[in-house]
Formats: sequence, structure tokens, C-alpha cells
Amino acid sequence: MPKMQGGRPPINPKVLGRLMKMLFEFYPVMVPVTIVCIIFSSISAAIPDMYIQQVIAIITNAVDNQISWDTAREQLIPKMITLVVLYAIALAAIVLYTQLMAFITQGFLDKMRKAMFNKMQDLPIRYFDTHKHGDIMSYYTNDIDTLRQLISQALPTLLRAGTVVVAVFFIMMWYSIWLTLVTVLGVIAMFVVSGMMGGGSAKYFIRQQQSLGKAEGYIQEMMNGQKVVKVFNHEEQSKAQFNEINAALAEDSYRANAYANTLGPVVMNIGNILYVIIAVVGGLLVLSGAPNLAISGMALEISIVVAFLNMTKQFTGNVNQVSQQINAVVMALAGADRIFSLMDEEPEADEGYVRLVNAEIASDGTITEAEHHTGHWAWKHPHQADGSVTYTRLEGDVQLDGVDFEYEAGKPVLHDVSVFAKPGQKVAFVGSTGAGKTTITNLINRFYDIADGKIRYDGININKIAKSDLRRSLGIVLQETNLFTGSVMDNIRYGKLDASDEDCIAAAKLVGADDFITRLPEGYRTQLSGNGSNLSQGQRQLIAIARAAVADPPVMILDEATSSIDTRTEAIVARGMDKLMEGRTVFVIAHRLSTVRNSDVIMVLDHGRIIERGSHDQLVAQKGQYYRLYTGAFELE
Repeated sequence: MPKMQGGRPPINPKVLGRLMKMLFEFYPVMVPVTIVCIIFSSISAAIPDMYIQQVIAIITNAVDNQISWDTAREQLIPKMITLVVLYAIALAAIVLYTQLMAFITQGFLDKMRKAMFNKMQDLPIRYFDTHKHGDIMSYYTNDIDTLRQLISQALPTLLRAGTVVVAVFFIMMWYSIWLTLVTVLGVIAMFVVSGMMGGGSAKYFIRQQQSLGKAEGYIQEMMNGQKVVKVFNHEEQSKAQFNEINAALAEDSYRANAYANTLGPVVMNIGNILYVIIAVVGGLLVLSGAPNLAISGMALEISIVVAFLNMTKQFTGNVNQVSQQINAVVMALAGADRIFSLMDEEPEADEGYVRLVNAEIASDGTITEAEHHTGHWAWKHPHQADGSVTYTRLEGDVQLDGVDFEYEAGKPVLHDVSVFAKPGQKVAFVGSTGAGKTTITNLINRFYDIADGKIRYDGININKIAKSDLRRSLGIVLQETNLFTGSVMDNIRYGKLDASDEDCIAAAKLVGADDFITRLPEGYRTQLSGNGSNLSQGQRQLIAIARAAVADPPVMILDEATSSIDTRTEAIVARGMDKLMEGRTVFVIAHRLSTVRNSDVIMVLDHGRIIERGSHDQLVAQKGQYYRLYTGAFELE
């Protein structure tokens, strides 16, 4: 099989089979009915050639006075009625299958988009860290559109044309094997040309799909980073890089369409030449009185030659239609291959079986599972050894013991990291960029799994805890704020979907967001779009903090939570944050050392190792790395 750049085969031959299997699974009745209608309408389009031959023969016999015109009229009327009925039935079949195809096509694309989106929700964070978001978006737009063309146009055309070709071939054999052989030789020439030109077209159509995904990925990067582009005067370089990517796309598209646009006329003119050859050969055979070889045993007459000319047009015309659909099929298979590459990605593994449940806690400390929300939570731990179940109160005791981690094999990020955070403690991580601070919180969330060591939550190995329950017990505020299309209230409620309006407002007041929200045009009902572009960065961050507050988790992770807030706003937030952190285990990552001074313990990381730990006063007294960071920050202030 020919290979493309990077050694990847242009198409996977199993892709079409997989698509057809999915079509039949989604529509087990509609698809067979549609196929029957297409085949029936196609055969109905081929059969009239036989009646045309008979009509011409009857008229010829009447002209030659072999039969009277009255007899000819009696023979012609039933055949004409039959022709009208055949065409009417064919028209009804065409209307039915076109309506069914429209429903099947849009329904199939709808199900595919849902399947892709559902799959995307099951993928690990690693996938999105290693794939361009613009390229992923291309799956939902360009690649899905190629499937639309395949299902609504290419496959029905191939089936219809193929059925007509087969039907006409047998009718031609019925009348004259000699003329059929001439037609077959012409069609072989058409296939040779189609294969030569179609192969080049297929290669470049696949490259076009890949180049399109690359271009969309770059455009999205530039849109997201437009401020950075402008502040560093990088417009000309961005244009040059885009021009390079766009030129590659234009080149691939040009070559693909150059082959495709040439193929149709070439094949069509081969058909026209074949039409002339059939007329000449047929006429010579009739004039010479050469014996005819046919399944029917009929002698070769002018009526057969005339009908044969029409069948030749049908035969070559449908072969031409098949050749024209090659590009659509190849593009669709390339798009489907990309879609299936997403759907075949390994989902995020979750072997956890410890669940988070509502709990009733008796006066003697006994924990039982409750059917309603009690304000208390517990870990339900089924023990596989003896089938017993134990309950552990959710308190927020987090321990990392000798943890090693690497994003890529052979490139360690964390080395022998041990952290012990008791319920209610505030633990801070400081250090230079790339020291491993955010990585530690990613491991607590199980966005990534550790290579060695243990992470325990309330004494339970987090590998045993179901990821959804683990993450439900954690609140997180990221440095990069993400707001969704909807009202301010909707964005706060995102932290807890069953929270009341009063709960959301209380959370906003707690973190100091209520003041600016009430001054918005519609208050909490103000609609946000474009990731909250109509708000300042600090306001967006306050909403994100309120979102975490309404979730009311026992453990909070604040990853540069106040990095985008000015000093005055930070003072407002700090009071709310102190209330938010009361009674919770809190992990804080901050570059501003003023935000970590009141931490119970501060961890100083350097190249994935904890090199210092202690309170602010203890670390300053040691005059080590933390002291140098602190005094440097103080001097900057």
C-alpha cells in the first residue's frame, strides 16, 4: 500500500466497513429499505431499453409492411403504458429513498457528533495536553462534513450506478455479445484512466484534510494569543507562518482538485468515443449481415443497435458517475479515519471502587450510609477479601509518600516527594516555574497517575477511589479561568449543579464577588460569552473562586488563584478566602509570597524535589532558598 509523509498509509481499508456497520446498527430498518428503493429505481431505469428496442422493432415491421399499422398500434399501447408505469414507480422509489437518505444522513452525523463528544469527555487530560485544540475541532466540522457527502451523495450514487451497470450489462449480453465486448473494452480503458488519475487525486485529498486541520489549529492559536501577538509586534511573523501553512493547504487542494476536475471530462469523452465506435461497428454488422451472438438468439437488427447506443450511454455514464465519486469516498475515508482515531483513543482508566456517599454520624462516631443529603460525607469502602463494607468519614487528610512522576518516559518531573496535610491545614508550594508545583495538584486530582510511591486520602489509596467521587471531594481554582456561555449565576452554580440561588449568592459574598456582580447590568442574570470577555480578568477569577466555594469541598486547591487580581482586589478576596479555607485542607500554589505567609507549612520545590519545608518564620530563619525568594520579592515591592 502506498504511504504518505510520515509513513502512514493513505486510508485504512477497514474504515468503510466500519462506517457501513455503524449505519446498519443505527438504522437497521431504514438503511435496507433505502437500499431496496435505490436498486429498484436503478433497475427500473435500465429495463425501458428493452421496451425501446421492441417499440422500434414494431414500428420497423409496420414500415416494412410486415404487420399492419392497426396491429402495430395494438402492440405499442400496452408497452407505452408499461413504460409510463415503470417510470412512475421509479420516480416514487427515488422520492422515497431521497427522503430516507436525508433523514439517515443527518441522524447519522448527529449520532457521530454525540459519540465523539461523549468519547472526548472520557479522555484523559494528557490527550488534550498533547493535541492541538483547533485540530480536535476539525473533527467536528471538516471531517464530519466529508461523511455527510459520503452518506448523502457518494454511497447512493455508487449503489445506483453500480446497479444500473450490472443490469445494463446483462441486457446488452441478451441482445449482442459482440457489441457488449466492444463496450467492455471501452469501459476497461475508462477504469485504467480512472485508476491512474484517481490515485493521485486520493493522495492529495487526504493531504488536504490533514493540512486543513493544521490550518485550523494554527488559526485558533492565533485567536487565543492575539494580545500576545500584538504586544510583541509579531503580526508579520504570524502572517508569514500562516501563509506557509495556507500555501501547503492550497497546494494540496489544487493538486487534488486538478486531478478530480480532469478525471470527469476525460472519462466522459472516452464514453463519447465508445458511443461512436458502437454506432459504426453495429451498423457494419447489420449491413454485412454478420451472424449475431446473443443469449436471446435474436438476429442483429437496427432496433437492437439503436437500443444498444442508449445502453452504451447509460453504461459509460454510470461508470463516469462512479469515477466522480472516488474523490468523495477517499476524502470521507480520510475524515472517518481521523474521527475513528479519536474514538479509538484509550479512555481515562478508572479502577476505583471506593465511593463517596451521604453519611449519618451517630453520637458514638458510628457511620452509616444515608439516602439523603445530611451535610456529612463518608467513603464507602467494599472489601473484596471478605465482602464487608466499611465507612471512613471524609475529612480531607491528604498524604503523598515518596511520590515519583514523569510526563514522558525517562524525563522525571517529581522525585521522592512527601507531603502530609492534616484536615484543616494550609499547605503552600513555592518555587520557580517548572519546579513541579502544579504537577503535585494534578496528581492529587488524578489527572495523571504516579509512577511510584503512594497518595492517600483519609488513609485510602486514591487509586482505589473512583475518580468522579475523588474529584467531587476536591475544589480547585486554576490560574487560567474558564467561564462558560450562560449567566453569572449559571457559572457559579457549575460548582454544584443542585445549588440554590441563595447558595450561589452566599458563595459570591463569601469571596467578595457579590459587590461587582450586583453592579453588572443584570446582576447575577448577566449573560456571559466568549469566556467572560466582557469582564475584567480579576472579575472572572472571582467568579471562578465563588464556583469553588459553592461546591463546599473539604479540600481546596488554589493554583495561582489570585495571580490575575490587583493588590486592592486581592485584599478583598483574601478575607473571603480565609473564610473559605476555614476547616478545610488547602493546597496553595503562589508566586506572590504574601499569599502563603500564613500557611501552616510551606514547601519549597526545586527541579521536582522538596528542598525546604516549614512555616514562614522557620524558613526565613534558615536563610535558604525561601529566604532568598522572600527577600527578593520584598526588594521588588
